[in-house]
Amino acid sequence: MSTNTSSQKLTLRQVLIFGGLMVTFSMGIRHGFGLFNLPITFTNGWGRETFALTIALQNLIWGAVQPITGALADRYGALKIMIAGGVLYALGLAGMAISTDAFSFTLAGGLLIGLAQTATTYSVVYGILGRNVAPEKRVWAMGITAAAGSFGQFLMIPVEQGLLSNFGANDALLILAIMASLMIPIAFMLREPNTANLQQGSNQTIKEALREAMGNPSFRLLTLGYFVCGFQVVFIAVHLAPYLKDLSKIYPDVGAPFVATTALALIGLFNIFGTYAAGILGQRLPKRYLLSSIYIGRSLAIIAFVYMPLSPTTTYIFAAIMGFLWLSTIPLTNAIVAQIFGVKYLSMLSGLVFFSHQLGSFCGAYFGGYLFDRTGSYLIVWNIAIVLGVFAFLINLPVKERAIERLAVT
Repeated sequence: MSTNTSSQKLTLRQVLIFGGLMVTFSMGIRHGFGLFNLPITFTNGWGRETFALTIALQNLIWGAVQPITGALADRYGALKIMIAGGVLYALGLAGMAISTDAFSFTLAGGLLIGLAQTATTYSVVYGILGRNVAPEKRVWAMGITAAAGSFGQFLMIPVEQGLLSNFGANDALLILAIMASLMIPIAFMLREPNTANLQQGSNQTIKEALREAMGNPSFRLLTLGYFVCGFQVVFIAVHLAPYLKDLSKIYPDVGAPFVATTALALIGLFNIFGTYAAGILGQRLPKRYLLSSIYIGRSLAIIAFVYMPLSPTTTYIFAAIMGFLWLSTIPLTNAIVAQIFGVKYLSMLSGLVFFSHQLGSFCGAYFGGYLFDRTGSYLIVWNIAIVLGVFAFLINLPVKERAIERLAVT
């Protein structure tokens, strides 16, 4: 006898609204961390490597713990996980504000916020979405949710710049901590009535699901490609503002703070359109080809930005193009994972792929600061980002998007 669980599912509107709000706060707040780079390092007398290491550690912890957090959310439900994430996010921001030494700052901004992001960003939210949204609407819904996160990035950049200008870095972080705590009531709106009944699939265990995924060539290719995504976007998010400031010696017009702020805001704005377009196109076209196009498009945009004369206008054009390509990989990559393996362990498997993304994020954030401190230039890292984009373009082409064959249908 089958059990009808449709009445126990969250509605599509509920998932989209509150899932979107969750990633709006979690992704939006972190998107503006690059604005705090120079104010914090200058005030405390730290090198850029210190701030870069904090953000790099944050991304590494986020990625390393994400599969575990995803597995817990798949097994026990996402509510408690998201509540814990909201608490840790607020504590981490407050800790960054009151820290007077590099170790405590890195502990708060790296460890606590890294853990918080495992519980409040795409992997857990997409797990809820996968269990509650019909397959034929899944990629579109993932695109909508990613677009909400993009809106958060667009919204929070001017908000955080305004807080910095009016209150200074420390008080701005405390205000952001209060805003982060709003994720706690949002989590209750995403509570799934009966997670056990929504666990669609066979009796496959977590260990079996991991073995199956790691043995799948397409999963491994997606994982490698996601490393590149993380490297590129986090390097740009953390180091674009200092890069523009440095080049103001040659191109004076790009050194004004509003240029970097506008550029980061444009990334968030055009990211809304890019992620939504990815969700729409992913329903109609092979997702692997869309992913490859995104990566090669990024490399071409970086080449033009770095090797052509710089001005506020060219900076804004670069930001708009990169914004359109920024997080469009997320709904496409997660949709392929769901298409191949089903949704029973979607949060965990998405988290596993995301670990590679965050290894790339760690490298992009840390080596951006490390190589700058040693060479006085970001050019080496820009070139690495270009080469990696070509690599990701190539390895996504052979990905197979068909569901895996099992003895029992999941």
